[in-house]
Amino acid sequence: MRKDVFIIILLLLITLFKLFDIFADLQLNIPAWHIAQEAMLVVLTIAASIFLGYDLIRSSRQVKALKSKLKKADKEINHMSAQMRAARQDYSLTIAAQFESWQFTKSEQQVALLLLKGLSFKEIAEVRLTKEKTVRQQASTIYSKAQVDGRHTLCAWFMEDFIQE
Repeated sequence: MRKDVFIIILLLLITLFKLFDIFADLQLNIPAWHIAQEAMLVVLTIAASIFLGYDLIRSSRQVKALKSKLKKADKEINHMSAQMRAARQDYSLTIAAQFESWQFTKSEQQVALLLLKGLSFKEIAEVRLTKEKTVRQQASTIYSKAQVDGRHTLCAWFMEDFIQE
């Protein structure tokens, strides 16, 4: 923006100096073709200044409109983020309640949650500082208590109510 304003001011100054030059040339009886050439440069410089001025005003209005839209979008995102945090908390409580109803031990609850988050057995073992074999055994117990046949069915059990037909 400031660059455009600077260029417009420069063009107007060039126009002003060129006009003084034309008046000086008229007094010095410079050939008409030279004065016509300088007058054409003045007209072109004025046209460029008008074009840049118009473009600057248009750009400024667009920036204002975009700022307004961005502010509105930020408010919506903040509102949605609060809703998402509340929904996430409610969902976490629902998952914990279901784990309790399946009578998962604390250790099984941790493993089941990591399974739901998509971690591999190896990753879960690393996070929990246990062996992968232990995680596999816990996963087997989890599937049995939940009466599902594997990780995908366990995840689907929790996602089923969110998917609308």
